[in-house]
Parts: sequence; C-alpha cells; structure tokens
Amino acid sequence: MNTKEDILNMIEEEDVEFIRLQFTDVFGNLKNVAVTPGQIDRVVEGRYSFEGNAVFEGLTDETLYLKPDLDTFVILPWRPKQGKVGKLLCSVYTSDGKPFELCPRNILKRNLSVLEEKGMDAFIDPECEFFLFHTDEQGLATTITHEQAGYMDVGPVDLGENARRDMVLTLEDMGFDIKSSHHEKAPGQHEIDFRGDCGVKAADDVMTFKFAVRSVAKGFGLHATFMPSPIQDAPGSGMHLRVSLYKDNRNIFNADKETAEKFAAGVLKFAPEICAFSNPLVNSYKRLTNWKVSKKPAPDKNLVCVCDDYGERSVEVKFPDPSANIYAVISLILRAGLRGIDENMDLSSVPFKGLPGNLKDALLLSHDSEFVKEVLGDKFTQNYVNHKFLEWDEYLNKVSDWEIEKYLLKV
Repeated sequence: MNTKEDILNMIEEEDVEFIRLQFTDVFGNLKNVAVTPGQIDRVVEGRYSFEGNAVFEGLTDETLYLKPDLDTFVILPWRPKQGKVGKLLCSVYTSDGKPFELCPRNILKRNLSVLEEKGMDAFIDPECEFFLFHTDEQGLATTITHEQAGYMDVGPVDLGENARRDMVLTLEDMGFDIKSSHHEKAPGQHEIDFRGDCGVKAADDVMTFKFAVRSVAKGFGLHATFMPSPIQDAPGSGMHLRVSLYKDNRNIFNADKETAEKFAAGVLKFAPEICAFSNPLVNSYKRLTNWKVSKKPAPDKNLVCVCDDYGERSVEVKFPDPSANIYAVISLILRAGLRGIDENMDLSSVPFKGLPGNLKDALLLSHDSEFVKEVLGDKFTQNYVNHKFLEWDEYLNKVSDWEIEKYLLKV
C-alpha cells in the first residue's frame, strides 16, 4: 500500500506539478479538482473541502471533504513529460469524518463489508465497449465515422486501429493488464478488455479506463463515447461484468457450480429493479430494443449466465451498459447474487418477466424496490430516481426528427 512518503517520492522523481483529485457524483460522472504538490499533506489528511451543493446540487448544503485512496495514485501518460500530472481517486466525507451517504464509492465499500462479514471477496472482470467518432472544426463531438469495419476487422478497413493501439499502450503505462483489443460489430465501435480486480479497485479501474480512452481519443481528433446506442439500428455498447466470489483466496464458484447458479438466479430476479441504475439513460433502452430487433438472442434469455473460462467459473451479467454508475451497479449485482445464495434460488425457475422497456418503467420499479433501497440507501435511491424522472419528462417534451419526418406532411 502506498504511503504519503511514497506519493511524495513519486512526485519528486517524476517532476509532478499537479495532482487531480477525482471522485464521482450520484450518477457516476467523474469530477475533479487539481492541486499542487505543496497541498499533499492537507489532501492526504482528508482536509481538502468543497461546497457540497456545487456537485450534489439540491441534495446537501454541507461542506464536504475528499479523502484520497493513496493506492490509486498514477501519473497520466498523455500529459507533458515535464511538469507531469498525477491523479488520485477519492471518497467523499462529511465534516465530522463520516462517509457521505450520497458518495457512490462509499456505498460500494459499505456493500463490500457485507461480503467481508461472510469471509468473502468479489472479483469483477469488466468488458467495456465504446464508439469513436470524428469531431468537427470546432472540436465538438459528432456521430460521424468514415469507416465501415465490422467485428474483428483489420486495417485499413478498421480506421480506429492506431487510436486503439495508443489507448492500449497508455492503459498499460497506467498499470492495466490488457487482455485484448479489437473492432466491434458496428462502424466506429471498439472494445478493449482488461483484467479486472477485487472490490472497489474494479470500479475505480472502470472510471480510469473511460477517462484514459476519452483523453487518448482527443489526441487523434476523435471523440470516444460510452453512450449505449448512438447509431440508429446498429448494435449498442454494453458493459458485461463477470463476477466471482472468493473465500480463503479460492474461487468458491469453481468448487460449487450450484452456488454460482444461485448467485446468477439472484441477479436475474432483481434485474428489472436494478435496470434504472445499470441502464440509466433514455438511450439505454434503444440498445436493449436493438438487441431484439437484430434477431440476436433476446436479453431476457441470456442476460445472466454461468461461464467457465479456462478453469475459472464466473457469473456473467450482460445487461448493464457503460453509461452506468459502476459503483452502484456492482453494489446491486453483488447483493442480488448474495440474496440468491442465501435464499437458495433456482436459476431455471426464478420468476422473471423481462427487463423494463424504457427508462420510466425502470424508474418505477426501482422507486418501489425495497431491495434497491436496502443496498443503495433511501436517500440515494430517492434522489437518483427523482432526478431521472425529470430527465424522462425532459425527453418527452422534446420534438424528435422522427416525429417531424413521420407526421409533418401527413397531419
């Protein structure tokens, strides 16, 4: 584990002039503030404060504090070689030193403690898909891609090959163990797979991965988006999560497939109630709909399954997408799986009526879910759902291009 002295030594040896303190809001959006090395004592002691209402708008009037996890310190490879920039991921605390209840990282820690009480730890292996699009003359994002490459195509058809290569090298410089990278099914769609980790670090790595991918893409004049379904009638981007439970440093799913199936049954049972968090955008449900329209296996048939991969057994959860708050999603999946184990659920007969068809239906299920409130807390759940209902209302009030094309001349 890193100490303050370790961080100071790295700062001096690498000529680091700025440290970004990063954390997430209720919706999993990455936030940050930059400090100089002279502030590191105050930062390490958790004395860097900010006005809570500025980030958690309308949810708190408290002064909040950032407490960094020193093991997350890394130097950003795409920044200048002189006057380098490092970053630390932080949790949010109140003035009396207690974990702030609306901080997603704190919520995941609390739910991981439930596993720890059972002598367990969780290993999460994520797979994040994304699109690369051109930017316009002002550097603004578009949905334009000049390529027509498909699944695992090669260059020169795969025009994103060079950008993806630099993303891999950058991520390796940041300590990631990259398993593979390739072009995905849709034009402009890509996937980079990296080896996961345990607990909070698995979620932290997803946040760092998305941050790095976007930053490298910008250097190529591209915009990387984790929007689930940015192209009409094309495959969307998912975020598959493979989960294994460990006890005494052994994968308990390897020894007992039935336990893995019970875990999967719990996730399947609560999937509809989880959906507002795992698929949090209006656009998320375009991906799930496209899954059916394209005649691929429907998500309600294989959205949770038990996998055996080179002697390692895991439960793969396929319905989340990369726009999700990863801390909340991992919390919900782990607790749902534990419920499945504790209640001896049967994967073949678990009651399941399908995923909600749109964000509103998903929000209604989460709003009424005692399970979700238990895992995420009443206050977090209520504020998240209320804000997302406003987002749904805003969507309904917008006149779309489809409506103009469909009705303008006919009505």
